[in-house]
Amino acid sequence: MIVTLTPSPSLDRTLELDHLVRGEVLRASAAYVHAGGKGINVTRALVHHGVASCAVVPVGGAEGARLVALLDERGVPVRAVPVTGATRTNITLAETDGTTTKVNAPGPALTADEVDALLAALESTLGEAVAADPDAPHALVAAGSLPRGAGDDLFVHVAAIARLHGVPFSLDTSGEPLRRAVAAGGLDLAKPNDDELAELVGRALPTVGDLVSAAREVVAAGTRQVLVSLGAHGALLVTAHESWWAGGPPLVPLSTVGAGDTTLAGFLSAPGPAPERLRTAVAWGRAAVRTPGTAVPDPSDIDTGAVRVVAEPDPHLSPKELT
Repeated sequence: MIVTLTPSPSLDRTLELDHLVRGEVLRASAAYVHAGGKGINVTRALVHHGVASCAVVPVGGAEGARLVALLDERGVPVRAVPVTGATRTNITLAETDGTTTKVNAPGPALTADEVDALLAALESTLGEAVAADPDAPHALVAAGSLPRGAGDDLFVHVAAIARLHGVPFSLDTSGEPLRRAVAAGGLDLAKPNDDELAELVGRALPTVGDLVSAAREVVAAGTRQVLVSLGAHGALLVTAHESWWAGGPPLVPLSTVGAGDTTLAGFLSAPGPAPERLRTAVAWGRAAVRTPGTAVPDPSDIDTGAVRVVAEPDPHLSPKELT
C-alpha cells in the first residue's frame, strides 16, 4: 500500500483550445473534470496500474464532495477529512500545440484542529495498512503545496509519521516547505523539478553537473535519493555516489498537468534497480503528457523501450543537450 497525502487538493477543470487569445471569446473543443492535487494524481496513476494506494485529503463544500465522488467513480480509495472551507477549483487551458496555461485558485485555510485531524487520519491510514500486511513494501508520499494555516513544517511532521511506521517517505513540494523537510532529513526520495532544486540551493543550475551537485547537497542533508524532473528533457536520479539520466525522443504533449506526478507514481511502482525504476518513471511521464487534462495513461500507453538511460551523464551538457 502506498499512502499519499495531498494537503491542498482541487477539482481540476481542463478546456482544450485551438489557440489562446487574451481578451477574446473562445470556444473549447473539449472539457474535462478530474479530482486533482499532486498526491491524488499519484494515487490515481498507481491504482489505474493495479498498485494499491489510498489518498488522504482534506475536503470541504460541494467541490470537496464532487472530488470524493469522482474518485469513488473510478475506484480510487480515499480517506476524506472534512474541513470548513470549500475545496478549490483549478483551471487549465490546453492548446493544440502543447502549450498549457494553468490558473490555480487559492485553497481554503485550515484551522489548527483541522491540521491535527489531517495528520491523525494519515497516521491511522498508514498504520492500518502496515498492520494488515507487515511484510509488504508500504510507502508514504506527500505532494503539493500547503494550505494556509498548515505551517511550513507540516511535511516534517509527515516524515515523523513515516519513521514511526518504518516506511520510506517521498516528498514532492517546493519553496520553504521543501527547504524545511530537507533540512530535517529522513526523506527516502525528494522530487523537485530543476527550477525548484535551483531555488532550494539558491543558485542557477545550467548544466547536468550543476544539477547533480545540487542534488547531492540534498542527499548530504539526509535524503537518500533525488529525482529531478527536467520537463521535456527527461529526468535525473541522483544518489550519494551515482547518477542516471533518462529521456526519450521529442513528442508533442496534449497536457503537461500531472505528468510529474505520474512520473513519481511510475518510479514508486517499479521493482528492480534504480536505473530501471527511472526508466519506468520517465515512460509513465511521457505517456501522461499524451493524455487530456489530468487523465492518467493506460498500461498499454507505457513504452519503456522508447526511454534511454545513461549512467553518469556528461556533467558539461545542459539538460536540453541530453535529449
